[in-house]
Amino acid sequence: MKRVFYLLLLFANLISAQEEVVHSVYFEFDKFNLDEKKANDVVAFVTSVDTSRIESVQIFGYCDDRGKDAYNYKLSNDRANTIKNKLIEKGVKNKIIVTIEGKGRILIDDDIVENLPEVRQKNRRVDVVMNFKPIPPKPVPGVYKDLKKDLIVGDRIYLDKILFDNGSSKLTFKSKQELERVSKLLQKYKNIEFEIQGHICCTPTFQKEAIDKDTRKRMLSINRAETVYKYLINKRIDKKRMTFKGYGNTRPLGNGPDQDRRVELVITKI
Repeated sequence: MKRVFYLLLLFANLISAQEEVVHSVYFEFDKFNLDEKKANDVVAFVTSVDTSRIESVQIFGYCDDRGKDAYNYKLSNDRANTIKNKLIEKGVKNKIIVTIEGKGRILIDDDIVENLPEVRQKNRRVDVVMNFKPIPPKPVPGVYKDLKKDLIVGDRIYLDKILFDNGSSKLTFKSKQELERVSKLLQKYKNIEFEIQGHICCTPTFQKEAIDKDTRKRMLSINRAETVYKYLINKRIDKKRMTFKGYGNTRPLGNGPDQDRRVELVITKI
């Protein structure tokens, strides 16, 4: 069982690194039948992946260098068909198996090859080649000015109408109007979870956080995020969907202090 687990783990790592993976099945001399363990291993090799990613399966049979060409071509074809039949028997779709081919014997120079019996044993095999469709690139998170349907994790929603007075974490009348609209969108897109991020401007570089003039505590960006958090709770947005955090002056937009006194929503789960 452990060996199968490690085989699957290794296989998963290989898939992430390349678009073609090969599994070899070795046969006894002059034989094309499989023992149960080898049969299970090759089936596990193919069936352990998402079949929607498999573009094709190719099966190539080989023999060692002994015997006549005609006999070895037949034997290598028999070996390839043994693997094909086992895969189909276990539910692998016939249409993805695009090649079943016996390649005959693999010639070697037995005068210079070291460990000739081992080399011959490795040549008595079938290679099962899985070719994969390219993995589509993951979308890159972006910055938007409004909530919409097709957001992804990491997207930032810059609430450009929810701004604050200097040194204040209180919502203005216009900010409340905007949050009213945002809350209705959040009720529409109930699958979205997000972090409310508070920001400030205009403090020295060594002073990352500013003082909230109402509380007299150096927590202004945190308070701004929490103010929005509490407002959305009052609008019946489930608090399990939200977290809040203050980022001080560490993420300026570069468009002036007014726009740095802001709150953003960052998508954490869809």
